[in-house]
Amino acid sequence: MRLYIEIENDQPKNHPAFEDNLMHAFNQIPPNWEFFVRVERPTLGVYQIMDTQEPTYQKIDGVWTDVWAVREMTVEEKTAKQQEVRDLFNAREQASNWSAWALDEATCLMVPPIPRPDPIDGLDVRWCGAENNWKEVPARPVDEYQYKFDFFAWNWVKVEVDSNPT
Repeated sequence: MRLYIEIENDQPKNHPAFEDNLMHAFNQIPPNWEFFVRVERPTLGVYQIMDTQEPTYQKIDGVWTDVWAVREMTVEEKTAKQQEVRDLFNAREQASNWSAWALDEATCLMVPPIPRPDPIDGLDVRWCGAENNWKEVPARPVDEYQYKFDFFAWNWVKVEVDSNPT
């Protein structure tokens, strides 16, 4: 559906309206309404920030459109983001299992020193810090209990539920 925006003194007034709403209200597109092209919010790169949460309306090449203010992070912002990723990664339970992993600055993700192998026949393969390699995980027990994987024992351990919480 086509959009139009009201223009007053060469500036947009209010927000875009659908063509059919204008036709219903005025039986035509009023002369002070101009064609508008909606531009979706951009997907940000790893080290980009939106300066504002809402676009501005600007006329570009004779057409009114959304303009999103995106900027690159400063060196300080980039460094802080990288440190936050490291801190969150290292704050996890049993984090020492992944101590060999490092931050990939291009993606701002923690990555293993050896890429994860492609899955084979549905096997569950996880990082084994003791061997610094990928290793098949034993089958998870199937019963009424809850389990979590212990990377140091390399086995599933039953989660003990406190029946007397204080």
